[in-house]
Amino acid sequence: MEDEIIFNIDVMLAKRKMSVTELAERVGITIANISILKNGRAKAIKISTLAKLCAALDCQPGDLLEYRGLSYDERNKS
Repeated sequence: MEDEIIFNIDVMLAKRKMSVTELAERVGITIANISILKNGRAKAIKISTLAKLCAALDCQPGDLLEYRGLSYDERNKS
C-alpha cells in the first residue's frame, strides 16, 4: 500500500450544496486546478490555497484532507 493524501473536496461541496465553479470562483483558482485536487493528481498545495478552500467551504483542513497508508507500527513490524 502506498501512502497518500486524499482530498475530500467532493464531500464538502455536497455538504455545502456548492458547485465546483462556485468554489473555484471563491478560492480564485481554475476549475482545472480544483479537478486536479479532487482527483488526487496534485503533488503539492500551497497553505494559502488550503486556507482559502477552508474559508470558502467553512471547514477545517482535516475536513478536506485524509491520510491513507500504513501506520508507523505496521510499517516497522519485524
